[in-house]
Amino acid sequence: MPASHGRLVADVTGEVEKTGDGVIVLRRVHVKYTLRADADVLADADKRAAIDRVVGFHAKKCPVARSIGGSVDLTTELELVLA
Repeated sequence: MPASHGRLVADVTGEVEKTGDGVIVLRRVHVKYTLRADADVLADADKRAAIDRVVGFHAKKCPVARSIGGSVDLTTELELVLA
């Protein structure tokens, strides 16, 4: 499934909090992926299942997610839109 040329976009939001001693630290990161897919992909249950699987495990293979995962709550969501 193609993800280049603007078909896959990530919007990332980080939330910070001030600690008891006044230091601002990153606590939460939310990643919203928007994937523009052709109608045949959206209608194909096997392809949709593959997309869902990838979204489900991608953080385990992402260097940034693995680096911050122990100290920052990381959440993701996926929006599929017709290309």
